[in-house]
Amino acid sequence: MKTKELIKNIIDESVKTKRKMLEIEQIEYIYNVADKIVETYRNKKKTIICGNGGSASDALHFAAEMVNRFEKNRGTLASIALSENISTITAIGNDFSYDCIFSRQLEAFAQKGDIFIAISTSGKSPNIIKALEVAKKLSIFTIGFTNSDGGKMKNICDLCYCAPSKITARTQECHILLIHIIAKIVEEKIFNQT
Repeated sequence: MKTKELIKNIIDESVKTKRKMLEIEQIEYIYNVADKIVETYRNKKKTIICGNGGSASDALHFAAEMVNRFEKNRGTLASIALSENISTITAIGNDFSYDCIFSRQLEAFAQKGDIFIAISTSGKSPNIIKALEVAKKLSIFTIGFTNSDGGKMKNICDLCYCAPSKITARTQECHILLIHIIAKIVEEKIFNQT
């Protein structure tokens, strides 16, 4: 396959996947996720996010949109990405297990009324599953971002957004769009009081 044709095919696949996000069930999940996050911020609580690899970057991206701004200059919103402190991550991985890198931090930071957002393109990452189990024990509301299959996360999370693809790259692209949609809704509802 020629490079230009490959580029066209990748873009076409991405567009087709995002079009699937327009389906009623997808819109309903996105609405419910955003609404729950808005409710959390209205109650002066925070979001705590985690993920591995590219999803770790998505967690950082989400937290940055909340803490700083998305499209408008406005007040700050409390959000912590558990993938941001490499010293903490490596200490936990070394002293306990890599499977504990998020759950140990969640035990330290989570408070009643917070939301824990777990991002996993497979829905099966052991450290994500362990963190979700700890969140349940702490009575923290959980939201998952995963693929169309949902993996183990689908049955553990209070709300689970399953991107309409099993391909990692397409799933991640949907997650970034989801983050931007949530950021827009949060800014509109929290700072415009609509």
